[in-house]
Amino acid sequence: MRITDLMIQDTMIMDLKAVTKEAAIDELIASLAASGRINDPVLFKEMILKREAESSTGIGGGIAMPHAKTKAVNEPTVVFAKSSKGVEFEALDGEAAYVFFMIAAPEGAGNTHLRTLAALSRLLIDAEFIGKLMDTKTPEEVTELFDTKQAEEEAVKAEKEAARIREEAKKETEKHEESGSHSEAAISTGADGNENAFVVAVTACPTGIAHTFMAEDALKKKAQEMGVEIRVETNGSEGAQNVLTEEEIRRAAGVIIAADKNVEMARFNGKPVLQRPVSDGIRKSEELIRKAVSGDAPIYRSEGGAAATQPKDAEKGGIGKKVYKDLMNGISHMLPFVVGGGILLAISFLIEQLAGEDHPLFQLLQTIGGGDGAFHFLIPVLAGFIALSIGDRPALMPGMVGGLMALNSNSGFLGGLAAGFLAGYVVILLRKAFAGLPRTLDGLKPILLYPVVGLLITGTVMFYLFDPFFSWINLGLVDILNNLGTGNAVILGLILGGMMSIDMGGPFNKAAYAFAIGVFTSSGNTNGAMMAAVMAGGMVPPLAIALATTLFKHKFTEQERKSGLTNYVMGLSFITEGAIPFAAADPLRVLTSCILGSAVAGGLTQLWSINVPAPHGGIFVAALANHALLFLLAVVIGAVLSGMLLGMWKKPLERK
Repeated sequence: MRITDLMIQDTMIMDLKAVTKEAAIDELIASLAASGRINDPVLFKEMILKREAESSTGIGGGIAMPHAKTKAVNEPTVVFAKSSKGVEFEALDGEAAYVFFMIAAPEGAGNTHLRTLAALSRLLIDAEFIGKLMDTKTPEEVTELFDTKQAEEEAVKAEKEAARIREEAKKETEKHEESGSHSEAAISTGADGNENAFVVAVTACPTGIAHTFMAEDALKKKAQEMGVEIRVETNGSEGAQNVLTEEEIRRAAGVIIAADKNVEMARFNGKPVLQRPVSDGIRKSEELIRKAVSGDAPIYRSEGGAAATQPKDAEKGGIGKKVYKDLMNGISHMLPFVVGGGILLAISFLIEQLAGEDHPLFQLLQTIGGGDGAFHFLIPVLAGFIALSIGDRPALMPGMVGGLMALNSNSGFLGGLAAGFLAGYVVILLRKAFAGLPRTLDGLKPILLYPVVGLLITGTVMFYLFDPFFSWINLGLVDILNNLGTGNAVILGLILGGMMSIDMGGPFNKAAYAFAIGVFTSSGNTNGAMMAAVMAGGMVPPLAIALATTLFKHKFTEQERKSGLTNYVMGLSFITEGAIPFAAADPLRVLTSCILGSAVAGGLTQLWSINVPAPHGGIFVAALANHALLFLLAVVIGAVLSGMLLGMWKKPLERK
C-alpha cells in the first residue's frame, strides 16, 4: 500500500490558519470530519489530547504528528498540513512546527495500514525530504513527492535485502572453512571502537503508530553512520516485531530501551540497560548508541520481579507522584471487586425486600458478592497491588496477607493501605540487605528469601503496630461520621460530591470514592451516607451533559447531541466518565458547571440524611436508599443545575 492511499488530497491543508496547538488540532480534526473519515470528533479529540498528555507529538525539526487510534475513526487517514507562520506545539526541541501529519487509525486497523503508517513515520526524520515538503504548493505536488520518495525507499530496501542474502550465503561458505572458536569475538567490547560493536534496542510509544518506528529508524541510521551493528525490536500497534533473540541479547554490549510504555525487561537481566523515553531514541540516538556500546549504563537486575517495567523518566515526578501511582495501582485492581460485588449485593438487597432474607437467591448473592465473596478481597487486593507496584512480584504475597490481617481486624481500609506500602518497601529493603549474598543464591531470593522474610516482617508489624493503631483511628473515624452534626455532614457531602467531578475518574474522583468505600466497608456495609454523596456527585456530570445537549441543541453539533444521548444511560448507571469527551473539548465551562452541580447533589444527600447501602449501581440501587425519592431528587437537582448552567454559558455554534 502507498502512503498516499491514506493521505487523501481532499483533507490536505496547504495553509494552516491556526497559531496555537489546540487550534491546530481543531483545524486538522475539522478536515477529517468534513471528509467523513471520522464519526465522533469529540471522542477523537479526547484521544488526541490524551496522547498529547503522555508526551508531545511535536517531534522537533518543525514537525508535529498528533495521532490516535480509536473507534471514532471510520477509515485510516493521514491529514497533511503546512503552516507558513509556524505553531508553538510544545515540540521536543522547543521550536515551532510547520509541517503537520494528523494520523487517524480505527481500532481495527489492519496490519497493512499500520505498516504504511510506520513507513510514513520513518520518512519524517529525513530533513531533506521535509524541506521539499515545505516547498510544495498543491496537494498534487505532495502526493507526487511521497510516491517518488516511497519508491526510492523500497528500491533501497530491496537492494539491502539482496545484499543481506548474499552476505549470509558468503558466511555459510566461510563457516565450513574456518573454526568456530572465534564466536565470542562477536561480543562487543565497544569502548575501544571495535568495528564489531553490537547493541540491541526496543522502541515503544503508547499508541504504537508513529514514535515507535521513528525511533527505530533514527537508531538504525545513526548506528550505520557510527559503524555499529544494531538490532531494534518495535512494540507498535501490531505488537512486538523483530523480537530480540536470546543470542542477540547475550552478545550485545548494551541495551537501549526507548519506550513510553511497559516492555518486557526480565530477559535483559545482567545487561547494561539504558531506559529512556521514546523521544530520546529519535533525537538523542547518537548519545544512546555511544553509551550502549561502551556499556555506560546501569546493570539491570530483574530480581524475579515483574517482567515489564516503565522507562526511568516515569520516576521523575517526585515522591508524591510515586505514592499516587502505587496507590492507584491498588485501587484500580480493587475496583472490579467493588463493582462486581457491589452490584450483586445491591440485587440481593432488592430480593431481601421482596422475598425476605431466607430466600435462597438472596443468600446466594450475599455469599458471592458480600463478605465471603468479592467484598472479602477488597482490602487484600488493594494492599497486594500497592505492594506489587512498589516491590514487584516478591511483594505481592506479603502485601495481600497484610491486607487480609487488616480486614480481619478493625483496622479495615486504612490498615490495608498501610499494609500495601509496608510490604512493598520491606521487599525493597530486603533487596539491599541481601545484596551481599553469594551470587549462587540469587535464584533463591525471589522464591524463598523475599517472600518468607518479607511476610514475617510485614505480618509482625501489622499484628503489633499497624492493626491496633489503625483500628483505633478507623473506629474513631466511623464514630465521628456517625455522630456528625447536620452542618458538618453537609460540608463533607459538598466536598465529596464536588471531587467526583473535578477530574471525572482521575485522582480526585478516585480519592473521594476510596474514602466512601473505606467508610462503607469499615462499618459493615451499614453506613452508606458517604456512598450516597459520591454516587450522587458522580451521576451528575453525564446527566448534565445529556440535559444540556437536549435543551440547548443549537449550541452543540449533531455528533455532540448524539453523544449526549448516551450520557443519560451512563449517568443513570453512575459512570462519570461519559462526560470526559465534553470536558476535554471545553474544560472551563463543563468542569465548572459539573463541579457545582455535583457538590450540591452531594450536600443534599447529607442534608436529607440519605443512606445508600451499595457501592455502585446508580439508579438501579436507588430503591435501597432509606430515602429513595430524596436521593433521586438530589441527583436531579444537581444535574439540572449543571445542565442549565452549561447550556446558558456555552456559546452558540458559528453558522457557516
